[in-house]
Amino acid sequence: MSSAATRTTGQDHLWSVDDHLEDILATVRPLEPIELQLLDAQGCVLVEDVTVPVSLPPFDNSSMDGYAVRVADVAGASEEYPAVLTVVGDVAAGQAEQPHVGPGQAARIMTGAPLPPGAEAVVPVEWTDGGLGEGPVSGMRAHSAAPEGASGQVHVHRPAEARAHVRATGSDVKAGDRALEAGTVLGPPQIGLLAAIGRGTVRVRPRPRVVVLSTGSELVQPDEELGAGQIYDSNSFALCAAARDAGAIAYRVGAVADDAETLRATIEDQLIRADLLVTTGGVSVGAYDVVKEALSSVGDEDEAGSGIEFRKLAMQPGKPQGFGSIGPDHTPLLALPGNPVSSYVSFEVFVRPAIRTLMGLKDVQRPTTRATLNADKALTSPSGRRQFLRGTYADGEVTPVGGAGSHLIAALAHADALIVVPEDDTSVEPGAEVEVVLLG
Repeated sequence: MSSAATRTTGQDHLWSVDDHLEDILATVRPLEPIELQLLDAQGCVLVEDVTVPVSLPPFDNSSMDGYAVRVADVAGASEEYPAVLTVVGDVAAGQAEQPHVGPGQAARIMTGAPLPPGAEAVVPVEWTDGGLGEGPVSGMRAHSAAPEGASGQVHVHRPAEARAHVRATGSDVKAGDRALEAGTVLGPPQIGLLAAIGRGTVRVRPRPRVVVLSTGSELVQPDEELGAGQIYDSNSFALCAAARDAGAIAYRVGAVADDAETLRATIEDQLIRADLLVTTGGVSVGAYDVVKEALSSVGDEDEAGSGIEFRKLAMQPGKPQGFGSIGPDHTPLLALPGNPVSSYVSFEVFVRPAIRTLMGLKDVQRPTTRATLNADKALTSPSGRRQFLRGTYADGEVTPVGGAGSHLIAALAHADALIVVPEDDTSVEPGAEVEVVLLG
């Protein structure tokens, strides 16, 4: 990362949002692939093409509950003149041996069961009398309750063409086909396909381990009593949830007091389980903003590529930011401001793309759209700053929620979008078209 001289210079330079993000993404690299069990690989990115070793389905099978028949035996069948066939047995799913269907014969067959030898088609049970001799039926009796249904005679009331209601071998995928290509994100359908073709493990980029810690002596954990001047620690919970939402495995560290040595020791202890560290608070210009002090010497800075740079960004909220790498493995660290909204917006703009880059995803940022501003009055924004305002989006319109204050977390809880006001705009009138970042 940056040298100490560069870090000092960075504090005097006002960085753009795009330059800061570009710097982060140029430094963060996708994690090395590993082999994982299928369910552990959910949400991960496949790193190799997967070829089908066995066709799906692996054998001709019935798509209906009914009777496996020969086409010639049911030609011309009707309710008035049904085809009368001798039932030679049952064919159930998973059954190893099947009866042979000869001329004038039928086998009762269940959905998914192999088409028995000699049979050419399947007639649904609803086209038959179910072996009861009393006209069309709506279903079969359970084999355990009426085993005689696998014998006797069945009246078939309709003809069937060759291969009717038969799923052909390989009609889903054939052996040798490419089931999934490298770069695929493994969701439930993909996991199901891998299992269906017999793959118990798969090679993927793992979900990154993200450690989130908040700083501040005023912070108290939920369910504890508040003392004078204290507030509950909400940032670490919000950012942990956001990291999980982005696809990471998140670890929350309890709030660390405003003591540089304690914070430094805590961060160094967490390096063993972190692919990415995220801190919140202590990056501004106050006398008790200890993150700067602590991170100035954490880890091994003597190695090339280590160090944290603190910056001022042309954005609101989220002006103070820190970024770099620490420790012997050059673990990336993003230091976010402590105000709840500043922290969350910074996560969405910078941390989420970093997490998804570690995962090897192509689309690392939230989707954006254009929307009509639905507001009672014009939105104002400071010149030279990119402002992110909370909003709700529906049917091509976005409505602001709450004010611009970076502490207004209640409004954030009701927002599903961020309204982006560009650096050159100081006012946006109602009815104007604005850029919107969709959060969910």
